[in-house]
Amino acid sequence: MDTTINPIYIVGGSKGGVGKSMVALALVDHLQRRDANIVLMETDTSNPDVMKAVHDEIECAAFDLDEADGWIGLVNFCDTHRDAVVIINTAARNQAGVARYGAMLASTLEELSRRLVVFWVINRQRDSLELLREFGTTFPNATTHVVRNGYFGTADKFTLYKDSNVRKSVEAKGKSLDFPDLADRVSDDLRSQRLSISKAAETLPIGQRAELLRWRALYDTMFAGVISDA
Repeated sequence: MDTTINPIYIVGGSKGGVGKSMVALALVDHLQRRDANIVLMETDTSNPDVMKAVHDEIECAAFDLDEADGWIGLVNFCDTHRDAVVIINTAARNQAGVARYGAMLASTLEELSRRLVVFWVINRQRDSLELLREFGTTFPNATTHVVRNGYFGTADKFTLYKDSNVRKSVEAKGKSLDFPDLADRVSDDLRSQRLSISKAAETLPIGQRAELLRWRALYDTMFAGVISDA
């Protein structure tokens, strides 16, 4: 793993229900098992599911990115944790705050010695793509990977994305990724019990653990294809 410039990973999507939290949990788990020093920033301050799941395992902080103070805190947190990989789990409502204040982060990346990598989670609807266009104007130099959430179907079902100019733009620098679906019974356990994936792998009943480990192997393969050269 290249640690010469620790990345900031943003898990985004700018709308609810696309699966950002599950991707963020999976990313935390993947990097933990690669012995990365990671910290989490939670920006869904009204419903910080990811932070509640992992706060016993890694350092976490919460910032409201609808306000300038939140972005100031975010940038300062990155500065005081220069030895760590930063994962930012974004809230569905943050698009306006990104447009208004996101330049604070974009303009400080060089001074922070950071590179910005975005995992943009989509469903099959058009607004996922429109929101990505807007996000990209604030962070034009980020490496963006679009994550098709398998909960909404196989890659061939994402026809709007497949035929879009957004895909061509993304794949000029990043990749289109397929995040594996997880059985509802197991995903419900993760959410309702506020479990990290590492904790779930130790405590869930054997059948649920078997499904969790199947899912983990698939997202490990997905992330490994982009993390090493992100």
